[in-house]
Amino acid sequence: MSRVCELTGKKAMVGNNVSHALNRTKRKFNANLLKKRFYIPEEDSWITLKVSAAALKTINKVGISAAIKDAKSKGFLK
Repeated sequence: MSRVCELTGKKAMVGNNVSHALNRTKRKFNANLLKKRFYIPEEDSWITLKVSAAALKTINKVGISAAIKDAKSKGFLK
């Protein structure tokens, strides 16, 4: 499974480690992903999603149903 948020599409970015002598080597900035179960009352079921911490804050604010609807409209969730 890839390291991609299923609701926002966030994924790893590429950057540099920069030493004190300004030597640069490639590195990855991974997304802060969590595997989380959510209860959907409309469907009376549980769903497991791999979401970023930012998506989790969005779910707490707008609700899981609205977040899933938005992700489906943007094409991140099937």
